Amino acid sequence: MDSTGVEKVTIRLSEDSLAFADRLAEEWSTTRSGVVARLLDQAAESHVRDLMEEGYRAMAPENRRDAEEAMGLAREVMLRDRP
Repeated sequence: MDSTGVEKVTIRLSEDSLAFADRLAEEWSTTRSGVVARLLDQAAESHVRDLMEEGYRAMAPENRRDAEEAMGLAREVMLRDRP
């Protein structure tokens, strides 16, 4: 990797994929490299969102139990401290 943190690579694409990349480059006012970088960034963000969603779903039962317990405790305090 060079001092800018950017690595030069060579990839092979079908004619259709290259034509699509060129259309995106024109639409996004960037280069082919910019298109590839943007699409990879979007894929990485999507992957992180998917992992987070999976984690939230896995933790949902525990989070619900914690919330129900907190609600019960809050209810006890509110009933106890009523005038």
